[in-house]
Amino acid sequence: MATANTVHGRIESARPALTTPRVALGLALLAILGFTLLFVQEPLVHDSLHNARHAAGITCH
Repeated sequence: MATANTVHGRIESARPALTTPRVALGLALLAILGFTLLFVQEPLVHDSLHNARHAAGITCH
């Protein structure tokens, strides 16, 4: 009988590859993403992406 594929099993199999710098980097990336989603206003992001698309030569209208 095959064992169930659980989150606990995945964490246990990944534990040897999770070094302290990798965990710290992952937490830092989550913090940066959280800060960005919390404090960056949507119109500001939309306008910057819109300008970047036009700068890349992509027509979006």
